Amino acid sequence: MTVTSNAAADFVSSVNDGDAERFMALFAADAVVDDNGRTFRGSDAIREWSDREIFAVNVTLEPVRTFDEGGDVVVRTKVDGDFDRTGLPDPLFIDQRIATTGDKIVSLTCRLAAD
Repeated sequence: MTVTSNAAADFVSSVNDGDAERFMALFAADAVVDDNGRTFRGSDAIREWSDREIFAVNVTLEPVRTFDEGGDVVVRTKVDGDFDRTGLPDPLFIDQRIATTGDKIVSLTCRLAAD
């Protein structure tokens, strides 16, 4: 599947390429990540979160659906990697809601896909 938003496409490809620097360059300095109710504000917190929970465990994202929700792009992804899967559905689908200002991500919300 092709992801239509540049920011969303770059988000997916930077994760899949294991490119933490390119991933971080996508975010505004004051961006906020909400990962299933855990909030990470600003570049330092987002870097710590992504290093630990994306790049250290070799997360990969397979886009399966992209849709617009209130002006934000939501990319439903099938998520794989070397992380602890205890209590998680298999396969694991997560909706990545991406809000941008200009060419920077200002908000990323990650939730288990509802349907």
